Amino acid sequence: MDQLTRLSRREFIKLMTLAPAALVFSETIMPSPLAATSPNIVVMVCDAMSADNLSLYGYPRRTTPNFERLAQRSIVYHSHYSAGSFTTPGTASLLTGLYPWTHRALSFNGQVAPAFAGRNIFALLGNSYDRVGFGQNLLAEFLLSEFRSSLDVHMSPASFSVREQLLGTLFKNDTPASYYAFDDFFFRPSDIPRSLIFGMLEQALFGFRLESISTVGYSNGIPRTNNKIYYRLEDIFRGLASQVQLFRRPFFAYFHLWSPHAPYLPSKEFENAFRNDHWSPPTKPKHRLGQQLTFAQMQLQRQKYDAYVANVDSEFGKFLDELEASGELDRTCFILTSDHGEMFERGVVGHETPLLYDPILHVPLVISMPGQRDRKDIYSQTNSVDVLPTLLKIGGRDIPAWAEGQLLPALGGVEDNSRATFSLDAKKGSSFGRLSIASVAMRKEGYKLIYYKGYTKSDWFELYNLEKDPEEMVDLFDQETSVANTMKNELLTAFDQHSGPLTS
Repeated sequence: MDQLTRLSRREFIKLMTLAPAALVFSETIMPSPLAATSPNIVVMVCDAMSADNLSLYGYPRRTTPNFERLAQRSIVYHSHYSAGSFTTPGTASLLTGLYPWTHRALSFNGQVAPAFAGRNIFALLGNSYDRVGFGQNLLAEFLLSEFRSSLDVHMSPASFSVREQLLGTLFKNDTPASYYAFDDFFFRPSDIPRSLIFGMLEQALFGFRLESISTVGYSNGIPRTNNKIYYRLEDIFRGLASQVQLFRRPFFAYFHLWSPHAPYLPSKEFENAFRNDHWSPPTKPKHRLGQQLTFAQMQLQRQKYDAYVANVDSEFGKFLDELEASGELDRTCFILTSDHGEMFERGVVGHETPLLYDPILHVPLVISMPGQRDRKDIYSQTNSVDVLPTLLKIGGRDIPAWAEGQLLPALGGVEDNSRATFSLDAKKGSSFGRLSIASVAMRKEGYKLIYYKGYTKSDWFELYNLEKDPEEMVDLFDQETSVANTMKNELLTAFDQHSGPLTS
């Protein structure tokens, strides 16, 4: 499926209606309160994109020249962190403004607890916006499906793809349940299909269909997700750029791209980038909860990842060119961010780990306001829960009292390192009961405390001074006891308050 899912007649008419262009805002960061219309808003999430691997944030390899081009007309947040360590909690926090221990989308294929499902950006913006959702990652699609009653246009995960075999899309009356039953469980790609007969037949059929895919321009095959969607990066960005022109103004579009998530499959143009640059990151000790991979194994995967990031950045540059040429960027609030990062250290590759070091949690946040021409850099810490209240202010909506984030600096908020912000991994915990196995990271006043609960007989903490030790090499928990105890008490109080059985 390489287009939108089948739309109703009403939705089709809405897509094909071109409204008058929105007002172009003056060269201020916030849109004028006298503007007659709300600005268009686009949130683009590049899955598993760590800020630590972007040259935009000082990474030695030149991975992101086009992100840097966007940054010249944007607000750039240098200390922005995800509230979750993988797609489900990170995306849910971005869309709800709630920490994972509140919304309880904790497991790999989880959803927001029913009591909080209505607390999402699509519902809060209301029907005066044309609200669009695209989740190429099926975990993000599960969340969009949960919020589907507040979506005007719900694009298939396989939109703009070359080949796909998502059986859930065949069941229109309950697509989310079908994704769970068929694509995420029954026919999920694995060495041994869960259904020996039907699974093997389904894999054989899809394998036959894959033989006709052209791999021109790619040495190791074209990019793919882990749920049987094969695509070309250029098709995704070109398709999204064309769709932006069709949405009714004002629109809010959430685009959740799979890349640069593993498998790292850059095109031939980029696959050898950085291979022989002789740069090497600091060597860090293996962690007892890590995968115990060797430094050479991690370095190889890092090089592939960096090349893939550069490939994504290149295609994003063409997308940016189209938005600028059409004038769309001048009348749109454009947000570039990620749901979580990726690790290549301490024996770990990827993000399926309980570890909460910065490469997994430190994500980009670049916001270009309508008509903005200058760059502004923000260095105080921010969290993904801050995005929802900020978007509501930009869209002229009230911020609900239950939102756990605050307005971003330069967009109505103030720079504040004295507040405590949190990130959580509890994929092995209960979505409704007490969290008995979890990792929690708390940041405050330049320090970061990590709490590991339930992984071994004894729980433990790690403390880092991020201002003096950004690589998190020296654990200060037993040395700076005053800071450690103060932060420990605050973290445990917050955790105990939210780790019990779910209540509304």
